[in-house]
Amino acid sequence: MTVTAPLVRETDLDDVVDAVGAADPVGVPTLVGLVRGVAGAFLRPGPVVRELGSLAADLGRVVKGTDELRPAPRDKRFADPTWEENAVYRRLAQGYVALGQALTRLVDSMDEGGADWHEVERARFAISVLASALAPTNLLPGNPAALKRAFETNGGSVRRGIGHLFSDLRHNGGMPSQTDRTAFQVGTHLALTPGAVVHRDEVAEVIQYSPSTSTVRQRPVLVVPPPIGRYYFLDLRPGRSFVEHAVGQGLQVFLISWRNPGPEQADWDLDAYAARIVSALEVVKEITGADDVNTLGFCAGGILQTAVLNAEAATGEHGIHSASYGVTLLDYDERAPLGAFSSPRLLALAGGGSRRKGVITARSLGSVFSWMRPDDLVFNYVVNQWLMGNPPPVFDILAWSADGTNLPARLHGQFLEIFRDNSLCRPGAMTVLDTPVDLSTIKVPTFVTGAVSDHLTPWTGCYRTTTAMSGPSTFVLSNAGHIASLVNPPGNPRASYHEGGPEGREPQEWLAGATQRTGSWWEAWALWVLERSGSEKPAPTELGDDRHRPLEPAPGGYVVDRVAT
Repeated sequence: MTVTAPLVRETDLDDVVDAVGAADPVGVPTLVGLVRGVAGAFLRPGPVVRELGSLAADLGRVVKGTDELRPAPRDKRFADPTWEENAVYRRLAQGYVALGQALTRLVDSMDEGGADWHEVERARFAISVLASALAPTNLLPGNPAALKRAFETNGGSVRRGIGHLFSDLRHNGGMPSQTDRTAFQVGTHLALTPGAVVHRDEVAEVIQYSPSTSTVRQRPVLVVPPPIGRYYFLDLRPGRSFVEHAVGQGLQVFLISWRNPGPEQADWDLDAYAARIVSALEVVKEITGADDVNTLGFCAGGILQTAVLNAEAATGEHGIHSASYGVTLLDYDERAPLGAFSSPRLLALAGGGSRRKGVITARSLGSVFSWMRPDDLVFNYVVNQWLMGNPPPVFDILAWSADGTNLPARLHGQFLEIFRDNSLCRPGAMTVLDTPVDLSTIKVPTFVTGAVSDHLTPWTGCYRTTTAMSGPSTFVLSNAGHIASLVNPPGNPRASYHEGGPEGREPQEWLAGATQRTGSWWEAWALWVLERSGSEKPAPTELGDDRHRPLEPAPGGYVVDRVAT
C-alpha cells in the first residue's frame, strides 16, 4: 500500500509553532525547532513506511537473538556489564540501537533526496534529541547501574535523586544542573592572573594584566571576548589560563570585560559594542605609548572585532596592526548544526521574544547550547544526578558555562540577521559604525583558528575567514570542540593542532596538506603574534598611567555583575 497524503498539514504545523513560541517567547525557541524538525522528518510517508519496515525486521532479529546490533563500544550509557550478561537488557539495548539507526537513516534520506540543508539540519537536531530522550538508560528500570546503586544504598540514591530533580525544577528551569556552582568563586578560584581595571564605562571594563617577565614587547595585545558569556574562560586557573600564558610570553595583555546587560540595555547594538572596542584601543595605546595594537577576538567577539577592522579600512585608520580569530564564524553559508534554527519563523520568534523581554537570557542561551549535544549536556546529567543520586560534578569549565550572561535584544536581533542573511559576507548588506561592511577591504594580517569537532562554529566555516579578507592569513586547526579547544594549555599530551596547509585552497585541501603537531595552538599563536609585536623594552612597574589610574584589581566588577554607580 502506498501512502500519499501528508500526516500533518503545513498550516497545522505553523499553528503549533506559533502556539509553542507564544508559550516560550524568550531566546531561540528550542522546543519550536524540535516540533518543526520532527515534523520535517516524519512528513514524508514513503521513507517513513520504508524505515518502519526495516525497523520491524531488525526488532524481529533482536527478539530471535542477533549479535549484529550492538551499542558503540564507546557509548558510556551501556558500559555496565549487565547490558551484555542479561538477555532482557541486551535485547533492550539492541532494540534501542535499531531504532536509532532507523531514525538516522530517515534523516539521511532527506539529505540524499536533495532537501535544503537547513531543513536537514533541523530534522537531524530534532531526531538526535528524540533518540537521546528515548534511551532506556534515562529511566530507573532501564538503567541497571542506577538500580544497583539504589539497592546498595537502600534507596538513598533514589531519595537524593528526587531531591536533585525538585531542586532543578525550582531553580534551574527544569534542566539538570551541570555543575556545583558554589565550588568556584571568581577572583578566589578562577580569574586569578594579576592585573587591574584601568578603564570603565557603562558597556565594558578594560583590564591590564601585570607583566610576569622583565621585558615586554612594544606592541600590546587587546583580547576581545564574546559578549555571550563571561571572559574568564580565558583565565580559568593557573596553568589553564590563556591570559597567563600570553603574559608569560612577554606580551602586554589587555582584555575587555563586557557588562552583563539587563532590559534597560535592550538597545545596545553592534555599534555600541564596536565603539567600545575603538575606545578600548585608544586606552591601550595611551597607556603603552604604542601606535597600534594586535587584537584577538574569540567567538562572537571576532564578529565585533571585524566590524572595527572594516571601519578602519574605510577611514584609513590603523589602530589594529594584526587581528587573530578564535573559533569565529563569519561566513554563515557553511553547513552547520546551527542551521537547525535558521528558518524565518524560528528566527522571528527568537527575535520577537528577546525584544519583548529586552534581553535574551543566559538560561535561554545555555539551554539552546545544551540541547545541541543532548547526550553529553542533558541526559548525562539526568542519569548522574536524578537517577544515580550523585551531586553535580565540580569542574572549572562547567562552572564557567553555568555562569551565563544576557544578550541585549538589539544585538541579538542583529546576530540573527547575520545568521539568516549571511550579511557579513555580502558587501554592503549591513552597516556598522556608519560604514558598509565589506570584508575584502580588510588587509591586516590575520591568524585564524578552528576546532575539528566544533558543533557551533564548524572549522570549515572558520577557515573561510582566511579567504574573505584581503590580507595575509594563517590558519591553525585545533583538536577538541568549541570551548575545549580554547582552554588548551601547553603540556597536554592529548592536545594537537594542524598548521601549514596550502593557502587559499578549500578547507579539506588545506587539511590534506597541513602538518599535525603535538601541543596547543596557544604556542603557534604566540610565535605568530610575537613576530608582530615589535622589539623588547623594560616591563612597566605600574599599571595604567596618569590618565588611566587602576580602579580596582582584576578580575574587576563587571564579571561578577557588580556595576559601579
